[in-house]
Amino acid sequence: MRILGIDPGLQTTGFGVIDVQGQHLQYVASGTIRTTKMERGDLPGRLKILFDGIVEISEHYQPDQACVEIVFVNVNPQSTLMLGQARGACLAALVSRNLPVAEYTALQMKKAMTGYGRAAKSQIQEMTKRLLQLPGLPGTDAADALGLAITHANAHRTHSAVEQTTPLQRRQHAMYRAGRSY
Repeated sequence: MRILGIDPGLQTTGFGVIDVQGQHLQYVASGTIRTTKMERGDLPGRLKILFDGIVEISEHYQPDQACVEIVFVNVNPQSTLMLGQARGACLAALVSRNLPVAEYTALQMKKAMTGYGRAAKSQIQEMTKRLLQLPGLPGTDAADALGLAITHANAHRTHSAVEQTTPLQRRQHAMYRAGRSY
């Protein structure tokens, strides 16, 4: 299975592609899509660059699944709205390619990668390097995207194992009767 991870940003969007075979993770590619050469006021133009970039990456690497970081709320509401629009462009590009998309918060990814939800960017870079056996540290945005892909690979493995177990059966003794729980 091939997974594309996306760390959305209006100026710099990170992407990371990994292959998953059982427990084995293999690095395929990573990088960034930058809109910094565009004028700051040209929001539609910047969103088009993000959309086109994600479509191009998904066409080139042919991922089976994708995952995107969920936007957090900044102190500045305008920044949050702009980041949300960048994230929307990324999601629209993935959906236009008929990819199933999972979403994770930065906290979930950091906890999955390092065991600590408030890990520094440098810790994510180091763990990404170790888990994927990279010769050097990836950039911060690419490391976050690869971290999302690794998080999804592990979560997908867990969800698949749960689905293979017997389905949960409704238990009579746990039902409410006359306002009481048995």
